[in-house]
Amino acid sequence: MAVHQSTLEIKTRGAGTLEITGEVDRVVRASGMTTGTVHVFCQHTSCSLVIMENADPSARRDLERWLDRLVPENDPDFEHTLEGPDDMPSHIKMALTRTSETIPLARGRMLLGNWQGVYLWEHRRAPHTRRLVVTVTGE
Repeated sequence: MAVHQSTLEIKTRGAGTLEITGEVDRVVRASGMTTGTVHVFCQHTSCSLVIMENADPSARRDLERWLDRLVPENDPDFEHTLEGPDDMPSHIKMALTRTSETIPLARGRMLLGNWQGVYLWEHRRAPHTRRLVVTVTGE
């Protein structure tokens, strides 16, 4: 079994989902592997990863708005607010979603469904540069 690992730096535009399927696929192709798994890990506590519909952006917008209602800014019970009103909500949103995704690999391609894409979900309002570790394991 072989392992190939690469770190991606993704620049976000602020809060919202950003499709990274193509960037992850480039790492898969560079690995030369045809069968195995692709693991994507986000090295941050105020953004997350999701596999979501990539055909209709309204599905992602609905999810983003729903989570914003669930975890609003300026909650008077939040103590951790040093970096601004979106600081603690971003940590909670990350904890409620995921910091990693694992995707099967066959014939050199990720086995995503027809309407699935891999997304980095930035929970902070300001743009950030995020690091993602992509590990391809297989043969």
